Amino acid sequence: MAALAKSITPPPPTWTGAAFCKWQGVSCDPAGKVTSINLSSKSLSGTIPPEINQLSALRSLSLQRNHFSGPLPPLSNMPTLEQVYLDENAFDSIPANFLSGLTSLQSFSINNNTNLPPWNIPTTLQDSTSLTSFLASKANIIGQIPDIFNSLPNFQILRLSYNNMTGTLPVSFARSGIQTLWLNSQGTGFFGGIYLLGTMTALQSVWLQSNKFTGPIPDLSGCTELSDLQLRDNSLTGVIPDSLTKLPKLQTVALQNNKFQGPMPSFSTGVQVNLGNQNNFCLSTPGPCDPQVTALLEAAGAMNYPMALAETWDGNNACQQWTFITCDKGSVTIVNFAKQNWTGVISPAYANLTNLKSLLLNDNSLVGTIPRSLTSLTQLQILDLTNNNISGKVPEFSSSVTVKLTGNLLIGKDIPLSPPPGMGTSSSGSGGSDGGGASSSTSPWVIIVPVVLLVIVFSVLGFFAYKRYLKRQNEKYRSFSSKKTTGFNIDPFKDEQKSPGASSDEKGSNGKGSNDYHIYDGGNVIIPIEVLQVATDSFSEDNILGRGGFGIVYKGQLHDGTEIAVKRMESSLISDKGLHEFKAEIEVLTKVRHRSLVALHGFCENGNERLLVYEYMPKGCLGQHLFHWKEMGIPPLNWNQRVTVALDVARGVEYLHSLAQQSFIHRDLKPSNILLGDDLRAKVSDFGLVRSAPDGNYSVETRLAGTFGYLAPEYAATGRVTTKVDVYAFGVVLMEIITGRKALDDSLPDEKSHLVTWFRRLLYDKEAVIADLDPVLRSAMDEDSFKSIWKVAELSGHCTARESYQRPDMSHAVNVLSTLVEQWKPAPDDEDSFGQELDMSLPEALQRWKANEDTSSTMSFNTNHSSSNMKPPL
Repeated sequence: MAALAKSITPPPPTWTGAAFCKWQGVSCDPAGKVTSINLSSKSLSGTIPPEINQLSALRSLSLQRNHFSGPLPPLSNMPTLEQVYLDENAFDSIPANFLSGLTSLQSFSINNNTNLPPWNIPTTLQDSTSLTSFLASKANIIGQIPDIFNSLPNFQILRLSYNNMTGTLPVSFARSGIQTLWLNSQGTGFFGGIYLLGTMTALQSVWLQSNKFTGPIPDLSGCTELSDLQLRDNSLTGVIPDSLTKLPKLQTVALQNNKFQGPMPSFSTGVQVNLGNQNNFCLSTPGPCDPQVTALLEAAGAMNYPMALAETWDGNNACQQWTFITCDKGSVTIVNFAKQNWTGVISPAYANLTNLKSLLLNDNSLVGTIPRSLTSLTQLQILDLTNNNISGKVPEFSSSVTVKLTGNLLIGKDIPLSPPPGMGTSSSGSGGSDGGGASSSTSPWVIIVPVVLLVIVFSVLGFFAYKRYLKRQNEKYRSFSSKKTTGFNIDPFKDEQKSPGASSDEKGSNGKGSNDYHIYDGGNVIIPIEVLQVATDSFSEDNILGRGGFGIVYKGQLHDGTEIAVKRMESSLISDKGLHEFKAEIEVLTKVRHRSLVALHGFCENGNERLLVYEYMPKGCLGQHLFHWKEMGIPPLNWNQRVTVALDVARGVEYLHSLAQQSFIHRDLKPSNILLGDDLRAKVSDFGLVRSAPDGNYSVETRLAGTFGYLAPEYAATGRVTTKVDVYAFGVVLMEIITGRKALDDSLPDEKSHLVTWFRRLLYDKEAVIADLDPVLRSAMDEDSFKSIWKVAELSGHCTARESYQRPDMSHAVNVLSTLVEQWKPAPDDEDSFGQELDMSLPEALQRWKANEDTSSTMSFNTNHSSSNMKPPL
C-alpha cells in the first residue's frame, strides 16, 4: 500500500501513515488485510505499481475515471479478486499473463483506454468461472472473441464496441445466458451469420451495427426479453422473420443499410423502428409479396439468401430485371443459379413456380435431397443438379423431364443433415417439407456428416450478365454484308482468320478481309456502318466528344432518339496493339454487364475501320468535373456527389474482380475513364487494357500498360499484376476526388507533384488534410462532412499502400463507402438486364432502319442531317 501511495499523483489526502485500513477508499477485513480499493473519479494520475498483486485478500479494485498511465495493473494470480474497474484512464501497456489465474473474478471493466497497444482477449479468462460481465469498449482490442463461454455459466454482459475486432460469433454463445451483447462499430468488423442469436434466449440488448455480418435474421421467438436490437450497417439479407415483430418487450430496432427482402415488416405500436431506404422490400408498405416473389425468396432462403440476389432482387415483380430469372408473359420460366458456389439445400418452394421450364442448380455446393414437390411442375423440361452433393432417392419425374445428376456421389444414400446451433425454424425458410427436401425446421445453412466434408464451402458470389436483348440480332443483320460492312464477335486469344465467304468487295484498303471469330453466348449486335453514319451525321466534327489513343469518340442519335457514343479507330492506328485493345473491349463487355460499367451496344468493322458503340454518358468524364469545371462553365461536384461517384466506381471494379463469372483486372482506372450520366452516377469505361485476373494470390506477367501516376509500384517495377493494381489506382482517384488535384502535376514543386507521395504524408494530420482539401469542399465543409471526408482519406491511404498485400480488396472499399452513401436503386427504366430480355430501343432502331432504308428520307446520308439536338455536351 505504501508503494501504491507513492506512485499516485497527487496522493489522496488521508493516505499517510502506516494505518492504511483507515485511508479513504480502502477497506480491510478483520485480519487487517486490504479487501477493497476505491479511487474512482479522483482526478488522479501516476502509475499502478506491480506490488498491487501482493494484496492477497483484495476483492474489489476501482480506479475508473482518472488519468493513470503506464502498464495496466498486473492482475494475475489474485484468487480473491472479484471486481475490477479501470475505465477512462490512459494506461499504455499490458503486463504479461494479464487476467490469468483470477478464479473469483465476477466483473471486469476497461472501457475507454485508447492508449493501450493492440491486444487480444486472453483465453485464460475461461478460468474465471464466476465472471458475469466483461466491458472493454474503446480499448484497442483486436482479434476474435475467444470461444470460452461454455466455461462461464453465469456470464451476462459483453461490451466490446469501437475496437478493431474481427471473426465470427463464437459457437459457445449458443444457449448462453448473455443479456447484453454490444459488438458494434469495429474497425475491421465481425462477419458471418448471426444465427446464434436465436438460441440466446436471455438477450435484452443487442448492438451489432457497423460490422460485416451476412445472412438472415434467425427466428427470435425464444428471445422474449429482447428490447433493443441494432443491426444497421451490415450486409444482412433475407426476409425479416415475423418472430421479430412479435417480441413482447421490443422497444427499438434498427435495420437500415442492409439488404433485407420480402414483405416490409409491421411492428407493434410503440416500437421505434428504422428500416432506412436501402433494403429491397417487395412493397413500400406492409403486406404479402407476389406469389412468384415469395417462392423465389423461399428458394433463396434455402441457400442462405446470397448477396448477389439480395442486391438485385428489388420490387414485387420477379420478371423485372431480377438476375438469374427469365420470364415469359409474366411467368417465371427459367431459374439459372448455375456455377455460383452457393451452399444450402434445394427448396420445395420451386414447385410454386408453376410455369417453370428450366431449373439450373449445377456446379454449386448444395446438399440434402431432391424435393418430391418438384415432380408437380408440369412444364418442367430440365432439372440440372450436376456437380453438387445431393443425396437420397431421386423422385420419379415425368419422362419429358431431363434430370442431370452427374457429380453427385451420394445420390441414393441417406445422409442426415444437422443445422448449426441456433438456426431452428424460421418463417422465412424453405417453405416446409414435402418428404423430399429439407423440412421446415432445417436451416438454410447446413452441416453434413464428415463423409461429405469434402465440400469446400466458399461464399464466392458471382453473376454473369447476359445481353439477351441483343442476342438475336447477329443473323438479322448479316444481310448488310453486301455493303462492305461486316460485324463480328471477338475472342482476343484466337488468331485472325480470313472469312471463307469474304469476297474481294468485302476487303478494306489494307487488303485484309473480314475476320471470322468465335461467337459468344450473349453476343452483341452487329451494327451496319450506314446506321452509324446517319446517327453521327457522317461523323461530323460537331459531334466529337473526345479524342484518345484509340481514336475519336462521337456522339450519335438513332432514328428513335436513342443516344449513343461511337468510338472510331482511325486507319493510321490499326496495329497489333490497337487491334488487341479493340478485341479486348468486346471480349470483356460481352461477358460482363453491371450498372456501374459502361454498356457496349454493338460494334462494326468497315474495311480498315473498327467501331465500338456504347451507351451515351451525357455528363462527360469525372476528370472534367474535378479539374476543368471552371473552364467548362459547369458547377463543381459537392462532397455527396463525389463520394457517390466513388462508391459507383468501387462497385464496378468489385464486380470485375470478384462477382463476374470470370474475373478481370482493369489496369487503367483513372478519372478520364469514369463517365457520368445525367444523374451524375458513375460508370467505369475503357476496357482495352483489361486482363483476366489470376486465381488466388498469384500474379500474372504482362506488358506494362496504363497511365503514370496510377500505376502500382510492384506493377511498374515488375510488370506483374493482380487485382491490387486496380485497388491502388482507385486509391489515387479517391485522393483526386478529395483534393481536386491530378495524380501527376508538373506545375507544382517536386515534393507535391506526385499526389500519392504528398497526400499520404498528410494522413497523420487532420488539420493538414483540411488545409489541402479541394477549396470547393472546404468552403462547404461541416463537422459531419469532414468525418466522411476523413474516412475516405483513410481509405485512400490503405488502397495506395506500397505493398500490395497491405491493400484491401475492392469489397472492403465498397463496405466503407456504402456506409457514407444512400445506396442507389436503378430507376424502372434502367437498362441493366442482368439476363432478362427487355424492350431495348437499339435493336428496335436497327429494325426500323432496315425496314425503311429505301423509303425513309429522315435516314438518308445527307450531310445536312439535323444536328440541332446532337451537340456534344460538356
